Amino acid sequence: MASIEIKLDQIGRRGESQPAIATPYAERSHDAAVVSSTPSIAGKTKAVGITTLGCKVNTYESELIAETLKTSDWQVVANTEKADLYLINTCTVTREADRQARQEVRKAIKRNPDALVVVTGCYAQMDPQACAEIPGVDLVLGNDRKLDVHSLLPALDRGELPKVMVGDLDQHVSLPEQLVTGFEAHTRAFVQIQQGCDQGCTFCIIHVARGPSRSLAPSLIKRQVQRLVLNGYPEVVICGVDLGSYGDDFVASDVKFDLVDLLQELLSLEYDPDNPFRIRLSSIDPHHITERLIELWAREPRICAHMHLSLQSGNDLILKRMKRRYSGSQVRERIHALRAAMPELVISADVMVGFPTETEAQYQDTEQMLSDIQVAFPHTFSYSERSGTPAARIPAIKQVPVVERKDRNARLRKAAQPIQSELRASRVGSSAWVLPEKLAKDASLMVCRAEDYLAVLVPANQVQHGKWVKVHYHGVENDYLLANSL
Repeated sequence: MASIEIKLDQIGRRGESQPAIATPYAERSHDAAVVSSTPSIAGKTKAVGITTLGCKVNTYESELIAETLKTSDWQVVANTEKADLYLINTCTVTREADRQARQEVRKAIKRNPDALVVVTGCYAQMDPQACAEIPGVDLVLGNDRKLDVHSLLPALDRGELPKVMVGDLDQHVSLPEQLVTGFEAHTRAFVQIQQGCDQGCTFCIIHVARGPSRSLAPSLIKRQVQRLVLNGYPEVVICGVDLGSYGDDFVASDVKFDLVDLLQELLSLEYDPDNPFRIRLSSIDPHHITERLIELWAREPRICAHMHLSLQSGNDLILKRMKRRYSGSQVRERIHALRAAMPELVISADVMVGFPTETEAQYQDTEQMLSDIQVAFPHTFSYSERSGTPAARIPAIKQVPVVERKDRNARLRKAAQPIQSELRASRVGSSAWVLPEKLAKDASLMVCRAEDYLAVLVPANQVQHGKWVKVHYHGVENDYLLANSL
């Protein structure tokens, strides 16, 4: 594979015949005309608190920012502590996410009114003026410059920057170039392999907030995973905005390198045989579940037997109106093939209820889908209008009332409870590998997470934090399996 990797580091990406050149910020439509008047941090002991909202990609990017700031003599502190700089890395997947972002910004300003406050992430990208209008915000930074925070701070401190710096993601996007060494307060590590999305689902604004799909070079990803593994991380979560599209933007005619190829490369990395690292996929679309992926997943025990499915709906017409890339029958076919190869697989899924025009019967199709493919842990959310999306332009008369959205959300979560109970009961008497995460409320017990993502309680004196341990399940208590180490 070495020769392929060299080529992949050399090739361009679709739509990039020459290196992307960032448009000067003075020419960008979102640049504020006013220059931020910021409190000075010169000559002070510098502490930064970072708040991360939303997806695992944001988690990875926040860690990149934190480690880069550390090299510039910043001390990273908890975001609840008093700091000289607060950075809020936001999400905009729903209106509730926007509200939470504004709330976290105001909390930071209240914590230390004299601190510098930088707002970045997807909400900052999509509604920079709303962020800038919050009194106390010093800089609003788009996703195109998110990873440049450290280099911008001196100019910000001198009051030389516009208050809003948000660029065109079709022309320039920040892709990680440096490596992280670890994740503060996390047992598992996160590695971004891909940025952006080309799909354009009718309800979603993230493809605008993140820009077109771009894949990171395999060599960089391998170095990042290897560093984390050698630093003792027992699990690496592979994440991206549209994970299954990895490699689609590589344009070398003689090379095809996709997610399966990348996973094979990562599994060949050096590791401690006494504590082999495992790989978990963060989220994947049904149409990206290929025969090659199923075959690799089934034969490789170091890929965790848990899948988070980006499902959204179980009704064909709603899926079509959402502009999803599959039908209900295709979902069933691929999941049944995956389960035939991996009977122990546990599925969680993103599911939306209340999409415009969704009838009660169409909602019932989604509930039936979750039963058919045995989704144990649905991450349900009610449709939220996002300005600028096609779904938001659907006439109000065809919008599902908010009260009905909430009702369907609650019913869907309740419908999954028997699946969860049956799953836990079926595990009693079997053994599995679990990863200790934190002490339970009862400090004699450790909360662990199994390979299949089930929550497990094990006596704390039987396990070591951050080390995989094989256990035997002997019972169930509420939402936990009970186990003893073998």
